[in-house]
This record gives sequence, structure tokens and C-alpha cells, in this order.
Amino acid sequence: MKEAGYSIKDLEVLSGIKAHTIRIWEKRYNLLIPKRTDTNIRYYSDADLRKMLNVSMLVRNGFKISKVARMGENQLSENILSLTAQKASESDYIDRLILHMVNFDNKGFYNLASEIIGDKGLEDAVSKIFFDFFVRVGIFWQVGSIFPAQEHYVSGIFRQKLIAEIDKLGIDNTRNSTILFFLPEGELHEMSLLFYSYLARKMGYNVIYLGQFVPFQDLSKIQEHVKIDFVFTAFINSVLKEDLENYLEQLKGLFTDQKIFITGWQLQLHQPGLPRNVKIVKDYHEFKKFFR
Repeated sequence: MKEAGYSIKDLEVLSGIKAHTIRIWEKRYNLLIPKRTDTNIRYYSDADLRKMLNVSMLVRNGFKISKVARMGENQLSENILSLTAQKASESDYIDRLILHMVNFDNKGFYNLASEIIGDKGLEDAVSKIFFDFFVRVGIFWQVGSIFPAQEHYVSGIFRQKLIAEIDKLGIDNTRNSTILFFLPEGELHEMSLLFYSYLARKMGYNVIYLGQFVPFQDLSKIQEHVKIDFVFTAFINSVLKEDLENYLEQLKGLFTDQKIFITGWQLQLHQPGLPRNVKIVKDYHEFKKFFR
């Protein structure tokens, strides 16, 4: 939690309930009782945030706020457990992941991630839940509702899960083609890269996975030792459009005979000019179509 606690805007962002609605519920149902700083600024505690996340889940699943507001902590928990025992919606899963994240609930988060993968399978778990979860986490981080340690914490758990699933596949190489996966220098967000490397391995490609923060000169050395058929990279971290376009030109110059596939938020933001052998991958359905 941040030093001064959570603002009502934080609660809005994290729970999905509008600040105006939260204020109405406070006045009408005494749902939350915010504390105040020495300078009379309202703030909310971890317990308030947990309650708001639980209330949000119940209301979204058809409970009336007038009834939810009268529930004690135990009754709230019982109803949440009852909901989660049923077939959970994708939105419910995301809310529960957020709740475990803000509490640094290692066991809860790890077990829930395992449950989602078991229920959905890895492809649907990542494409329908985990990716959307990280989009929301990115928004939370931008507005200051969470701090970087929370993002790194959950990223580490997802990374373990993806690597475990990749390891289960073994090495097939039935396609007899090699895809090089890497992130440029300064780029640390590898969740999408790991997922796409999983898909490639599952489809029978030979995968060379270099991971995060790869110096450009290392790519030149790889070219000297391995026959590369395709190149895949991602651009998530903030980058200037000019720098992005220059980097893509450098890649084209290095991998003149290969098809280069790229993904990431910065491409949607900047819509850069693309060299002739560079193709944007919007989602995993496109990836599978390109490489089937």
C-alpha cells in the first residue's frame, strides 16, 4: 500500500466501481468509512480495498448493494467463496487475481493462476485472462494505484507458470524451421514473448529464446552461428516513434532474408512505418495463422 493509503480514485480503478457510486454507497449504506490524513485528505486502507473488491464482485454477479452492504466480513467471504466455487467468469478471475496481488498473497495468487490454467488451458488462460489482467495492471501502475514491486511480483509468478508449461512440451522441431525470440535493449516485459515462444514450440518449431534486454550486436553473432528462418520481438516499454522505426530498419538490414514479426503496445500507439519484411502480430490468433 502507498504511504497515505488508497484514494477514492484508486478504489475506482482497482474495483471498477465509479468514485461517484462509491460515495453514494458510503452515504446511503455506510459501506466504507475512510480515514483522513493530518491535512484532512480522505484515504482508504488495505481492508477497505479488499472489501470494495469483494463488493464489486458480488454486485456484478447479481447481488443487490443494499443486501451486500449489510453483510459482515464473514458473510462477504462466504458469498465470495460460493461464487468462486461455481464456474467463474473471466472478469471474476481477474478481480480475484488483483485481490491476491494487492495483498501479496503468494499462495492464493499461485493457486488461482494454476486453477485458471487447469480450467481454461494455457492458450485461453493467457489470451482471455492473463493478458487482460496485465493490461489492467499497466493502467493501475500508470495512475499510481499499485507500485512497481506488485507488478514485478505477479510477473514473476506468471513467468514461472509459462516456463513450466514450455518445459512440458519438450523439443519437437517437426517443422524444421527456427524462430528467434528476443527483446531489444531496455525492454523487460517478456510475458507476450514467452507465450508466443510457447505457441511456436507447440507447433513444432525450433525456438531460440534469448529473453530480455538483448544487445543488437548479439543478434549479429547469432546470425553467424544459427540458421534463422523467422524473427520475433516485442515493444512494450515507452519508445519514441523515430527510435522504433530506426530499430526496425536495423533489424531489416540484419535479417534481410527472414520474415520479422513484431508485437506490443508501442506499435498500436505509434503505428510506425514498416520495412517490407516486417509484420505486426495483433494477437495469438494471428500468430497461429502466420505459422500454421
